[in-house]
Amino acid sequence: MNQISNFKVANKLITGKGATGKINEELKRLGVHNPLIVTDEILVNLKVVNQITEFLQDLSYGIFSGVQPEPEIHLVEDCKVMFLAGNHDGLIAVGGGSAIDIAKAVSAYATFDGKIEDLFGTDLVPAKGAPIIAIPTTAGTGSEVTNISILSDTEAQLKKGIVSDYLLPDVAIVAPEMTVTMPKSVTAASGIDALVHAIEAYISVYASPITDSLALGAMKMIGKYLPKAYADPNHIEAREQMATASLMAGMAFGNAGVGAVHALAYPLGGRYHIPHGVSNALLLPYVMEWNKIACREKFRDIAEALGAKTVGLSDVEATNVAVATMQNLCQTVNIPKGLHHFQIPQEDIRSMAEDAAQITRLLKNNPRVLSVDEIEQIYQSAY
Repeated sequence: MNQISNFKVANKLITGKGATGKINEELKRLGVHNPLIVTDEILVNLKVVNQITEFLQDLSYGIFSGVQPEPEIHLVEDCKVMFLAGNHDGLIAVGGGSAIDIAKAVSAYATFDGKIEDLFGTDLVPAKGAPIIAIPTTAGTGSEVTNISILSDTEAQLKKGIVSDYLLPDVAIVAPEMTVTMPKSVTAASGIDALVHAIEAYISVYASPITDSLALGAMKMIGKYLPKAYADPNHIEAREQMATASLMAGMAFGNAGVGAVHALAYPLGGRYHIPHGVSNALLLPYVMEWNKIACREKFRDIAEALGAKTVGLSDVEATNVAVATMQNLCQTVNIPKGLHHFQIPQEDIRSMAEDAAQITRLLKNNPRVLSVDEIEQIYQSAY
């Protein structure tokens, strides 16, 4: 290792069953007296948000429940209006990555004089905004510990990111009981999403010993506990292990970066509104197949972390076992097997490849350089 590594994470992590009981204490520490809760209608109707508001009885607060999957830019505008109109001084994100990403964007944008489009890119947020407390209800995105907000640009049919250390949440509260209402399909997709984060961070050209340890630890937990959480939503130990694994994977990729899986997933979300976790899960085995020649030793580690035995196998055999083991895990939790499942026109694949090739912010992290033609071949394999 000859490169200098930085490590960034949410300013404070609070984890474990019952961790949400610390929220009032954290709000007071941050000087927040009138927070805006950023969430969606489903979590409001399921009374999941009540698990937070029960601790806010001595505070005024508002609730923005307009979050949608793969959030579009206009949702940030809508949330900003409510934030300013209610004189709110902090944000509590309750939900998956979409809710947390909107809260991050509103924090950056609420007092910004320009357009939100001016913030897309890296280090374009001029100052720290309102405090953010992130409380994930899924175990997959890791958004509670990363410095990026991903939004859908409907006009460009692409996902775009605001990347700034000012977006790092002030507090991440990760409590397993907040994830038990996840449908099985969301448990599967978000769990494999966390696996993608761990694998891509581990093989990233910007990996470090710190991110490697987090990524491998996350892989081991996901391989063991995702099938259990999928089979029994009320398996609280599995939920806690998956929530922790997602957190660890988020810390890994928040510093080492993600690669080609995410780059190729962007057009799927931007054009066809395929959920982010599903896109990543679907593409993972096909991108792994292309990446394996660039980092065979690390693929052996991935296979071992997912529970496979590689003693006595050659590096080539071990890499094949890694891909097969990961595919078996995806099949166990019923991840869709191909792009055709979503009625994507096959004639769109070339333009999708051209769009994905422009996501250089992510592709530069990938261990293998991919041309537009090679990206097209990956999409064709995944079709």
